[in-house]
Amino acid sequence: MKLRDYLAYVVSAPSLEELWAIHCKQMEEYGFEKLFYGCTRYRTPTSLGDPDDFVILTNHDPEYINGFLHSGRYYHAPMFRWALDNEGAASWRMIPEMINASGLPELKRVHEYNQKMGIKVGYTISFQAMALRSKGGVSLCARKDLTQDDVDAIWAEHGDEIHLMNQVAHLKVMTLPYSPPKRHLTKRQREALQWVGDGKTTQDIALLMGLTAATVEKHLRLARETLSVETTAQAVMKAALLNQMYVVDA
Repeated sequence: MKLRDYLAYVVSAPSLEELWAIHCKQMEEYGFEKLFYGCTRYRTPTSLGDPDDFVILTNHDPEYINGFLHSGRYYHAPMFRWALDNEGAASWRMIPEMINASGLPELKRVHEYNQKMGIKVGYTISFQAMALRSKGGVSLCARKDLTQDDVDAIWAEHGDEIHLMNQVAHLKVMTLPYSPPKRHLTKRQREALQWVGDGKTTQDIALLMGLTAATVEKHLRLARETLSVETTAQAVMKAALLNQMYVVDA
């Protein structure tokens, strides 16, 4: 797909699933067959927030995801650490030098794990933060028949458009509804939060939804529990950050 056609499709993509499918297919045309996209909006100086709140999109095998993401290895991945402190694109050629310079055995162990799982050559893009607490990036793992020299040559020729495509895809992801497995609101919970966001009281919401005040309070309590927050105001903000507010289908 040509750049213009790709951009036209992405800006009108109706869902994350459709966006991610076409993006993976587009990157495969450049030799990148395994992608791992991650974004958080809850970063602080000492934390990236609850992993359950991360936006994660990937076409890696479940075995690798379990070992890399769910085990926590990702935090010590050399290019992940690079992405936290940098913006732009970087070749994985720099990994051995990073490991040696850091002196951290954790980085070496994660690198060896990636090598064992066939994650050997590629590029990482770290996106410009749009807010103080947000950070996003994507790793592009190349086909197994390509060397890092091959990938660097591909980047020299097509890197600008690959970078642009990933940036646009990232910006689009940030506008689409996302429901992490442990953060899925029911329709009623979402509706109650939307009315709270409109400034309605519990009594108002009960009338608008045709429920008792106690039932409204129950929906709001369950929404707080689902989103792992303490107050309803926090629940409204978190649901909004996940683009689950005021949508036809979330």
